Amino acid sequence: MGRIGLFERFWQGGNLLQDGAPGGPVHPVLRLLVRWVRRPLLPALRLWRRNIQLRVVATTLLMSLGVVLLLGLVVIGQVRNGLQDAKQGAAQSQAVGGFNVAREKADSDARGQNAGQVAGRGPQNSSEWLTQLVEQLASGGQGVYSVVALSSEAEQPLVNDSRGTRAPRASGFVEPERSVPEELRRALDDETGVHEQHTRIFRGADDPGEPALAVGKQLYDANGHPYQLYYLFPFTQEEKSLSLVKGTLATAGVFVVVLLGAIAWLVVRQVVTPVRMAAGISERLAAGRLQERMKVTGEDDIARLGEAFNKMAQNLQVKIQQLEELSRMQRRFVSDVSHELRTPLTTVRMAADVIHEVREDFDPATARSAELLRGQLDRFESLLADLLEISRFDAGAAALEAAPIDLRDIVHRVIEGAEPLADRKGSRILVRGGERAVIAEADARRVERVLRNLVVNAVEHGEGEDIVVRLASAGGAVAVAVRDYGVGLKPGEATRVFNRFWRADPARARTTGGTGLGLSIAVEDARLHGGWLQAWGEPGGGSQFRLTLPATAGESLRGSPIPLEPEDSRRNRGLGDAGLPYGVGPGRVTAVSARPWIKAQPGPASEAVPAEDSRSVSGMAVGGGSGGGEPDGRGAELEGGPRGL
Repeated sequence: MGRIGLFERFWQGGNLLQDGAPGGPVHPVLRLLVRWVRRPLLPALRLWRRNIQLRVVATTLLMSLGVVLLLGLVVIGQVRNGLQDAKQGAAQSQAVGGFNVAREKADSDARGQNAGQVAGRGPQNSSEWLTQLVEQLASGGQGVYSVVALSSEAEQPLVNDSRGTRAPRASGFVEPERSVPEELRRALDDETGVHEQHTRIFRGADDPGEPALAVGKQLYDANGHPYQLYYLFPFTQEEKSLSLVKGTLATAGVFVVVLLGAIAWLVVRQVVTPVRMAAGISERLAAGRLQERMKVTGEDDIARLGEAFNKMAQNLQVKIQQLEELSRMQRRFVSDVSHELRTPLTTVRMAADVIHEVREDFDPATARSAELLRGQLDRFESLLADLLEISRFDAGAAALEAAPIDLRDIVHRVIEGAEPLADRKGSRILVRGGERAVIAEADARRVERVLRNLVVNAVEHGEGEDIVVRLASAGGAVAVAVRDYGVGLKPGEATRVFNRFWRADPARARTTGGTGLGLSIAVEDARLHGGWLQAWGEPGGGSQFRLTLPATAGESLRGSPIPLEPEDSRRNRGLGDAGLPYGVGPGRVTAVSARPWIKAQPGPASEAVPAEDSRSVSGMAVGGGSGGGEPDGRGAELEGGPRGL
């Protein structure tokens, strides 16, 4: 398993350890901080998950924004490169022309100086010559470029001139030494030809500078001394053009993104609105308003969907009405037949009782027939009573008469009534958890009927083994579990056992004259209380039926104080389907106790028998929830509710 990330543990408000382990509590301050951070985000996350229109529009906006940004970067890059190339070409052309002018001026002045020397005049002052050159070259480029002249560092320049001859000269208030890069000056000293480099033009001490292109070349003045001549071309105009392009692209990009978002919203709305309408109508149909229909306009795909939806709703309405009518007829038929059979059944019962009382005067075959007639009449009366009760549940006429009761009293009455059958079967009925009161607001008659059905079924299918009845209460819930060690239930039978007239083995004889409706009535009684009736079983390992009720009438159940899968199941004891430990063959096991946790003790059948091993079990509930809990009810945890019922 991968380690949980720090942010994930922090976001979930769970455990937070430095070594990444899943255990350990979070500091209360961190927990409060996590809750404070998550609280304003939860509504937005919930809206994001539930609103498909918002997700589509937001996704469209993000993708459009990404495309616009990408295109903007590409366009701006192309414009910048074009402006820079054009500026560089124009600058090189202008600078080369200036260099030619400076060279021609130096040659012309040198020839004039030679003629002057023949006439007896001295050499021309280099400082004045450079100043005149800079002024001459800069006169034609006001605002377009600046001219800078620097002395060469390679030779000792201007030996016979005054002390000011080495000072740099520039036009337009440019600071020459700051504006001309040191690398460019060294390049001019090392190599001949024209050199260029990007720089910044500074015109004062506090000036941040403006980007420019410096083009320079080393030349010789009229006296033959080397100097460096530079043209500085600012990118002011190009920056303005680029800013204009950026602003235009940004405005167009925002407009395009908003326009695409609006288009996406309109398009998605045309699709989502019918879907939302269909969802709302579906919810109303599920609530029983079968006359609801979608409004259909047009002939497009959405219109065909609406027409198909309306046809489906119409068919469902017709079918449901037919089923409701059939159900009403069925309930009325069952109720009428049950009531109509009462009178002839009473007459037959009276005649059968008379015949049964004088059966000793008949021959053995006739006497046996009289006994069978009375037994089947008892079963017939029970079947009629169950059918009437089922018809009340189906008609919604069953009423709950809840009052505070102690489930121990009901359990004892049920056990007393089932003891004769248990004695005939050779079973004992043991009670666990009856040391303290188990109080609940419930209908005593219905609860007793449920428990009597469970206990009698357990005795009948217990194969002569002990029957264990457990009581527990915890967390606003009370529970009674009936455990037998008989034939058990096969996989899947735990959910079908509550079906009407269902039998696990149709060929099995009913020794107690059951009707096949007992568990169906029992589960309806549990639901009427707002409780659960769940079953668990394993082949050859017995079964357990658990009744869970809210301690207070009308409250909702959060769990059960008794686990559905008992602690003595094969899985909890580490045994396989054959009753042997996993990985152990039959020849290597001498004996395995079927129920080592129950200690047989002398005494009445209803006496509580302590358990030697009281383990908390996380059960695998068939037709119910899973969870753990102390089976004896002492400090029990709540087990989860039913999933299959």
